[in-house]
Formats: sequence, C-alpha cells, structure tokens
Amino acid sequence: MGLHSDQASDSTRLRLVSRGSAGGRPHVVIVGAGFGGLTAAKRLAKAAVEVTLIDRENHHLFQPLLYQVATAGLSPADIAWPIRGLVRDQRNTSVLLGAVTGVDRVRKRVIMADRNISYDVLVLATGATHGYFGNDSWAAHAPGLKAIDDATEIRRRLLLAFERAEMEADARERERFLTIVIVGGGPTGVEMAGAVVELARKALAADFRAIDPRQTRVLLVEAGPRLLPSFPEPLSRYAEQVLRRLGVDVRLKQAVTRCSATGVTLGDQNVSAGTVIWAAGIAASPVAAWLAVEGDRVGRVLVGTDLRPPGMDDVFVIGDTALAHDNAGEPFPGIAPVAKQQGAYVAEAIKARLIGKAEPPPFRYRDRGQLATVGRKAAVIAFGRLRLKGRLAWWIWGIAHIYFLMSLRNRLIVMTQWLWSYVSFERGARLITGMRTTLEPDGIGSRDDDDARPPDGQRAA
Repeated sequence: MGLHSDQASDSTRLRLVSRGSAGGRPHVVIVGAGFGGLTAAKRLAKAAVEVTLIDRENHHLFQPLLYQVATAGLSPADIAWPIRGLVRDQRNTSVLLGAVTGVDRVRKRVIMADRNISYDVLVLATGATHGYFGNDSWAAHAPGLKAIDDATEIRRRLLLAFERAEMEADARERERFLTIVIVGGGPTGVEMAGAVVELARKALAADFRAIDPRQTRVLLVEAGPRLLPSFPEPLSRYAEQVLRRLGVDVRLKQAVTRCSATGVTLGDQNVSAGTVIWAAGIAASPVAAWLAVEGDRVGRVLVGTDLRPPGMDDVFVIGDTALAHDNAGEPFPGIAPVAKQQGAYVAEAIKARLIGKAEPPPFRYRDRGQLATVGRKAAVIAFGRLRLKGRLAWWIWGIAHIYFLMSLRNRLIVMTQWLWSYVSFERGARLITGMRTTLEPDGIGSRDDDDARPPDGQRAA
C-alpha cells in the first residue's frame, strides 16, 4: 500500500540495497520501455538510484502512428527509436534486452531466461497485446497492431493481396483478395479503415493492369452500437459519415463469430476476404500471474490510487497492465497520456521515498483530450467541452502527433513524408518484406478453414 503520511519516517525510505547496485544505491528495475516505463526511467535520471530498464525490443515505439506503417505511409524507423539512445546520457541507467518470465517477490528478483535481477523497487509497465476473446487461433488469420512486426506483417498482407489479385484468373477469388475486413471500431480501426481506403483508391490506383484497386471493398466491423465509443456521440456519428462517404462498409452491432484464412463470419453471414485486421480487443501481459494476484477479465492488475497492488509496497504497475480508477470509479483509458502521467507519478513517488519525504497525493489523471483521424482532411478531437471535427481537427491532429515524436530527425522525416503524400497521394514505404517463398499461398489466400467457438462479444480497442 502507499504511504501518504505528512511526516516522513524511516519506513518511507528505501533502505534495502540490491546486491550489485553501484555505489550502494537503491536499485529500481523497470520492465517495459513503452510510454510509461520510459517516462519513469527518464524522470529518475538525476535521482540517487540505479535504474535497470528491461524490454524485449531494442526500441521505443510511438504506437499512435503504427497504423501508418501498416498502410505504407511511414517506415518503421520513422516512429521508433533505439532505447539505448534515448537514455544514453543517463549514467545511472542500464538497458537489458530480453524477456521477463516471472517475479520472485520473496527474494525481490525479476526472473529472465538467463539471469535474475534483484530490485528494491519494481515498476511493471509491460503493456498489452491482442485479445481474441478466447479464440487465440484467429491470430494467425487476423493480425493485430501493437508492434512494428505486426505493422510490417499487415503491410505485407495488404500489398500481397493486390499482387495476388493481379494474377488471379477467377473473378470470385479476385474479389476476395480485394476485400479487406477490419474488426473493431475504436481509434485504431477507424484510422486504419481511412488509411486503407486511401492506399487502395489513390496510392495504388494506377499501378495495376488486370485489376482496378479502386474497386477494393473495405469493411469496418464493430460489435457495439457506434464507432469511437470513448468519444462524444456527435463525433462518433461524424466519423461514421466520413467513412461511409469514403466508401467504407461500416457494420455496427455485428460481432465476428468465426475467422479463417478465407474471411470472417458475422452472425450467419460469411464474408470472404483476402485480408483481416484485428483491432477489437486487448489482453494484458502476464503480470498478474507473475505477482500471484487475480487479474480482471483481460488480465489487468488492480492497483490503488498510489499505483501499487494491495499489500505490495515495493511494486508499481502502470499503463495498460494496470486497472486503475478515477474518483468516480471509472477505469482510466488505455492510452499513451495515461501511461506517461503514471510513469511520472511513480518516479516522483520513488524520489520522495528515497529521501524520506511524504509521497505524492493519490494519482490523478489530467485529461489531455482524444484525437482520431478519419482519412484525408478529416479528424475528430474531444478536449474537455471542446469538440472539433473536419479539416481544422485534422491539422491539429497532425501537428500534435509530430510534436510528440521523440526526436527532431523523426519530426522532420514524418512531416516531409506527410507533405509529399498530401500533394502526390504516394506511399513511399510500399515494400513487401518477410517473403520466405515467392507467391505461394500462406496465411493469406490459403483456403483451409479454422473454425473456433464464437466469442461473447467484441469491442473496439
């Protein structure tokens, strides 16, 4: 539990020192270098602690623009940065590349495949992965979008579908290849749908001879009653109207009950598709199992207002891994600003305990608003009572995303790419990678069905 007393006491100090921590200083281990974990690490740069930052990837990723990598608008390096480079000037911070497999709370160790890392304070910021509502076999046919590998795989499938349609003699198979289904009507699904339509009907329109990419059919499927359920309803309606004008087939109140290599089933309707993209659900990392606590239905760990699980004074859980609530009892959304603010809060709490001061007051999220783009020249913004839509919102969306990129180099590259795409409709990252064979059928286009039991519902990610 958190300590919020006004008077400092010895119990609020970090007295335990891990074996091997330099200079006899307390050792803070942060698992996950996403928005929350990286913010915590950077806020501890000048603190009298040793920090070890562990991640299974060597890069920090700006996830809000990941869909643009998936639709060939940007390259992976445009939205990712090496973790070591981001903390290069922090002499108290070490980076380890590897996967954590567990936590030994008794011995205060993080367990990895080849070593154990002792800690005085542990920050778990491991994020979330895709959730298929108990139908994990669907992942082979409907990749989600959480990492660079996911984005390049979706890009490969999208572009390869057009190539296969170009060579397909059978009209029905050609139509299937040119059908793209996106499951989930949250920001990821909405932004993906708009980008896929632009890719097919603008960027690729003149590049093929046997097919017309402008005839591509894009379906956006949402099990709930409206798109962008976290936005005010008028903005949801606007987003739906824009997508329909673009030619997207929006399906509301429809859930996927089966997913295979050849398409999806919506209730009793089969939809043949060459590409299925999953943006409908999340599953937290296995932190609940590591800590031997019960997670919620998607695996998140319940934490208090101090972002600690009950009874764990030396463990913080933040970001998508945590189930934290506001004063009204509503869970915080799984978005980057929440994770960043939680990371900053944890760092301040650690620094306060280090010198025996009272810890910060309970965590309070300061809402910075929500943004989503709905294709070219259209976006929606909700910030407090402010509601914006249309071209102005689109420009603000673009400026905000460029601003929050991690380096000047990336800001300049992304801005240049966007300007070029705006005037030319070109997509410079249209590369089909990861081809182990030529054009032999794999998960895309193969005709083996993989039935699975239907989920009890799908909601936008």
